[in-house]
Amino acid sequence: MASNSSLEQAIDKILEKTEKKILLDLENANSAAKQTLEDALPKIEQEYDQIISNGKKEADKIEKQITGSSDLEARNKQLTLVEESIDKVFTKALDEIANADRSGDYTNLIKSFMDESTKTLGTTEVLVFTNNKDKDIVQSLISQYPGAEVSSETIECLGGVKVKSKDGAMTFDNTIDAKIERLKPLIRKDIATQFGVVN
Repeated sequence: MASNSSLEQAIDKILEKTEKKILLDLENANSAAKQTLEDALPKIEQEYDQIISNGKKEADKIEKQITGSSDLEARNKQLTLVEESIDKVFTKALDEIANADRSGDYTNLIKSFMDESTKTLGTTEVLVFTNNKDKDIVQSLISQYPGAEVSSETIECLGGVKVKSKDGAMTFDNTIDAKIERLKPLIRKDIATQFGVVN
């Protein structure tokens, strides 16, 4: 019996030692896990903040894209409406010019076109082309330009003159049509600016 008792005591000691070792190991593992968790917490919080920050940036980017797209669409519609209105104004103005009275101030206008044309070409030795409606006015002014002649050919235009040097080297289109085409971009920009479509 004594040997049984010794055996039981030996087993109890081993169990007790093992239990203490296991408890100590568990306590150490628990402490280590706790420390690892505490050490990882700032990094996890930082990563969380980074995810939130990236999410906000992405949301802002998407919002700007949507807003930008809507703004662009609205601006394009506004530009289209202004462009259509400008075209209507040009059409009406061209119609009024085509049907304008060809006397008084109009004669002075044709004279200014002739002056500008000969000055631009640097010579009065020119052949002057015009339309049927303006031919008589140009003919009445031609004597003021030594060496100038009125062409027997007429041109299709609203009014004004197309002047060609007699040597054929230079031509200046000073018709109302050409003047309007040269001014159109400036007029369009000015009107668009008035409507706040262009900065």
